[in-house]
Amino acid sequence: MTQNNIKIAVTGGIGSGKTTVCDIIKEQGYSVISCDEIYNRLLRDKSFLNSLVSEFGHILNGDGTLSRKKLSEIVFSDKDKLARLNEITHPEIMKEALKQMSGNGVYFCEIPLLFEGEFEALFDKIIVILRDKELRVASITKRDDISEFDAQKRINNQCDYDNLEFEKYYVIHNDLDLTNLKRMTIEIIDKIVKAN
Repeated sequence: MTQNNIKIAVTGGIGSGKTTVCDIIKEQGYSVISCDEIYNRLLRDKSFLNSLVSEFGHILNGDGTLSRKKLSEIVFSDKDKLARLNEITHPEIMKEALKQMSGNGVYFCEIPLLFEGEFEALFDKIIVILRDKELRVASITKRDDISEFDAQKRINNQCDYDNLEFEKYYVIHNDLDLTNLKRMTIEIIDKIVKAN
């Protein structure tokens, strides 16, 4: 790892609090690249959208934009289709993320499916956010306006964070309040940056 370019992944299951942690990191003055934002930009690219339509069929709204609801219903009900969506989207997202992290500096990258995509080796350090499953379900149902059953289905389609080994990573347990989350995040940022 060079002193000049440090790439840090921020990951965790859906509803774990990645975006909140990344907001805290931004408040500390660091660059944060969001894979979700890159994906949203890709969805405005006609050729990329067409590749999804040819794979998944009727997933567009009347105005030609993606219906996330239709796509979610398809992929979260079929593990093979979800895997196929990830095969199409992940390489494009990571290519753009790495381009944005190519200069000198410390870069944090909010990446939801780090372990599923096997992208660990692309980063110098990894921060994993863990959270009680009930809190995650409550967060997802509120944020996405979906049922607890659908929220649980999305959690089940990701890797099982409760049973992974995280000894070699920095771990934040997001089960308390925002003050505690902020304190833990700043402590970890300081550890990472000072170690380099």
